[in-house]
Amino acid sequence: MKKMILMGAMALTVLGAKAQDFKAPLEKTFTIFDTSQALDAKVEQANKLALIAKKWDGEWVTHYYVAFAKTVLAYMEKDANKRDAYLDDADKEREDAVSILKKDNDETYVLAAMIANSRMAVDPMNRWQKYGQLFTQNLESAKELNPDNPRMYYLQGTSKLFTPKAYGGGKKIALPYFEKAEALFEKEAATPAGHDITKPHWGKNHNEMFMAQCKQEDKE
Repeated sequence: MKKMILMGAMALTVLGAKAQDFKAPLEKTFTIFDTSQALDAKVEQANKLALIAKKWDGEWVTHYYVAFAKTVLAYMEKDANKRDAYLDDADKEREDAVSILKKDNDETYVLAAMIANSRMAVDPMNRWQKYGQLFTQNLESAKELNPDNPRMYYLQGTSKLFTPKAYGGGKKIALPYFEKAEALFEKEAATPAGHDITKPHWGKNHNEMFMAQCKQEDKE
């Protein structure tokens, strides 16, 4: 009986160690990706994230970060065909994450909204109606699950910031969204989830940057 208990404990220890294995390389790679400025550097780290997702294929969050990285690359890329190709990859990886989870959570909905916004940005004049609606719908779905997710308000703020004033955008309109996100980012950072790579917590630094830009216009 003691032998069986010992073997069971050892098995649980091994399983726990395997589950932890992906966290360190995922966090390191994503941090480098998130803090790099050059497109080439981000492409390199996105490729590394894809390798991590391939190695730990059963972890939803590894696919999530690949999808996020590909979406960011699509925003940075200038060639429209390459941008759509990145977003095709992002859609697939997000679908893999949802498949592992068995359902969407608030973060996968936020990611879907981000992908839709990036699709729209490729050709705004011809895509705003379809992808603008998907952007809004996915954020509404995320809000139903977790109204305190700061990334929802961050994405709404960026969307308003880069929308011309004539179409209901601009810094003054965007600022309240960034301020709302800032309060929730602070709240998130004070919890264990705010420091756990398996619980997405990206966006705070860029939110602060855009919020400062919006406030600068008010002073002017």
